[in-house]
Amino acid sequence: MIRPSMPRLRRLRVVSLAAAGLLVASIVAAPPSSAQTAPQAAPSTTSATNTIPGVDEIVSSPNLRQIANVPKVAPLDATNSDIAFQGKYAFAGNYNGFVIYDISRPSAPKVVSRVFCPGSQNDISVEGNLLFLSTDSSRSDDSCNSTAQGANVKESWEGMKIFDISNKANPRYIKSVETACGSHTHTLVPGKDRKNVYLYVSSYSPRAEFPDCQPPHDSISIIKVPLKKPTDAAVVATPNLFPDGGFPGSETGSATTGCHDITVYPSKDLAAGACMGDGILMDIRNREAPRVINRVRDTVNFAFWHSATFNNAGTKVIFTDELGGGGAATCNETIGPDRGADAIYDITGRGDRRTMVFKSYYKIPRTNADTENCVAHNGSLIPVLGRDIMVQAWYQGGISVWDFTDSANPKEIAFWERGPLSADQFVGGGTWSAYYYNGHIYSNDMVKGLDVLKLTDWRTLSAELVRFKDLNVQTQGHYPGR
Repeated sequence: MIRPSMPRLRRLRVVSLAAAGLLVASIVAAPPSSAQTAPQAAPSTTSATNTIPGVDEIVSSPNLRQIANVPKVAPLDATNSDIAFQGKYAFAGNYNGFVIYDISRPSAPKVVSRVFCPGSQNDISVEGNLLFLSTDSSRSDDSCNSTAQGANVKESWEGMKIFDISNKANPRYIKSVETACGSHTHTLVPGKDRKNVYLYVSSYSPRAEFPDCQPPHDSISIIKVPLKKPTDAAVVATPNLFPDGGFPGSETGSATTGCHDITVYPSKDLAAGACMGDGILMDIRNREAPRVINRVRDTVNFAFWHSATFNNAGTKVIFTDELGGGGAATCNETIGPDRGADAIYDITGRGDRRTMVFKSYYKIPRTNADTENCVAHNGSLIPVLGRDIMVQAWYQGGISVWDFTDSANPKEIAFWERGPLSADQFVGGGTWSAYYYNGHIYSNDMVKGLDVLKLTDWRTLSAELVRFKDLNVQTQGHYPGR
């Protein structure tokens, strides 16, 4: 989602749902959640229906069903954001902090801890005993007790926070690293020496009056984190990705003033950057000096290059267009099928001669109400052998599972969605991230909380055989197959 303007207060704490109310401690384990198998309406028989469900009504294709929901609880009742996974745990971001869930029983997730530490977006990733959290709102200092303070004040802080999660019930905030223009998102990149990890920090929207976010800001920040001594984490490089300038902007497209998100494929030394007005392909053999080897633009249909996903073979990349910044109704006949959509590119050639060749657009084939925000957002591959299939969030457009094995002819094979939050006025919400992890789909709904879904389809059965030890979706791992 595009950077919000509303700052929020933050303190570091975990909330226990005691009967007497909120018990605030330095950080304590929350009791088991009240997650239950979620009831839902009878599924529709086709994904192409244009029947808009009623308020909060759930509709789906027969092969995708919801099995659990964990509602948000104050004070982590702000907007839910991204998700990361490790072993039997899911780590879910929220603009007021993050939640750790035990998902050993996907049909009954349990809350292990809730950490209250506001700092939008709280984009999240994990590595070993470390959790990384992005702060993209200007604060008075780097603590979780800070207050909102304008970015025009030199002493203001935004950037990365690092937590020790060796005790999942009691995470500890151990380090902060300030970065230029904050950290809207970040991408974890394993170091080749296995002694360090890198964080590629994406941020944007510089202004001349912001001392720590000066234009043109054509760069990213790279933080090096020594795994044995994470408190030594520091910015080691700020490579300029657009030395000749990015897309200057147009009436329909955003100017490039940084990147929104980067996805890396470490085993192939590749990265794809979604950079507002540009889509880029990078060589990351030198983790501290990524090189842009190809750039693409879509000045007709793309408004805001938001995120990227490789296929398993590394021969395709999907870019999403977050038309309207996640705050507009774009899944309707007025906008049409080619805007606010995914764009599929084949990667051709070798080495520095690799280029991205546009093949087609994909957008959910259902019309949403004008009271619903709906646009392409975060998704992940489903580790199917021999095919390219992914699951993707579309805010109030719900969750779509689609096959792009034929790059020129992508097709939806499953869907699930809630009806609008309001029938008569625009209210933002819906699923921020929808990811497949070890047999289930997990969705962090901005308003409704954590949803767990089960996909049952012959085309994805082989995915049941693939198990990951952890999953940071923007750090793509290879699985057996194509």
